[in-house]
Amino acid sequence: MISLQDKLYNWLTIKVVVDARPDDSAAVETKEMFEQLLADEHGIDELEIEVDEEMYSIAVERNGEKKTYRFPRELIEVMIDQINEEPEKYVNYPEK
Repeated sequence: MISLQDKLYNWLTIKVVVDARPDDSAAVETKEMFEQLLADEHGIDELEIEVDEEMYSIAVERNGEKKTYRFPRELIEVMIDQINEEPEKYVNYPEK
């Protein structure tokens, strides 16, 4: 089973892609899948995100307890950076 921290990392990485490419149907579907996993497996429906020069912080509330997870920007933004560097490899195929 993938840990909550890993799911948050994956969700945030793809969320950054969706924010930059809202018409990317594959990215949108992947983000929605992780949101469903977070809700179903961890009871998390709301996430609070803060970004500074170095880190992304995600605050979650679970079982009445609030916890914050932090991830370096360079790790979270690696996917969108790669897409931007080689856009021809990441063509969006819109749904018909």
